[in-house]
Amino acid sequence: MVKLLTHLAFYAGWPNAWAAFPIIREVYSDSTLSNSESLFGLGAPNDKFAQYFKGTSYLKVLNAQGVNIANVTFEPQCRNNWHIHHNGGQILLCTNGVGWYQEWGKPAQKLYPGDVVYIAPELKHWHGASKDSWFTHIAIEVPAKNASNEWLEPVDDDDYKKLA
Repeated sequence: MVKLLTHLAFYAGWPNAWAAFPIIREVYSDSTLSNSESLFGLGAPNDKFAQYFKGTSYLKVLNAQGVNIANVTFEPQCRNNWHIHHNGGQILLCTNGVGWYQEWGKPAQKLYPGDVVYIAPELKHWHGASKDSWFTHIAIEVPAKNASNEWLEPVDDDDYKKLA
């Protein structure tokens, strides 16, 4: 189904194709797919970036040529540190569970399957799972000359615990 929707997206548009994922989840809810997995598979423990995460996350690289695309899964309460994408931004396509996204100086917003988040270059932000749900998103790095990530301080535990 994922491959089918990806191909159809070129004709129907990405927003329409991604909007179908919650329906696919419902149709296949009796399958072996659990809350800790995603449509693209769980991936391996995210050891490469573990120092920038509180909790355990999993990473599965989907594409590394031209545009970096990865499936990132967060266990409940897992979140990454505040960080900035310099020069190139990022797009998050939420596929599973419930998560959070917050830009510096703004309130956090709850994320659900089918939500899309565009993160502009130079914008300080964080994202991760809610307290009681696994969360998975597809992370698309927006290509740019001299693009890089700057990892910053962890999200304050007290601030995170206040999120409902």
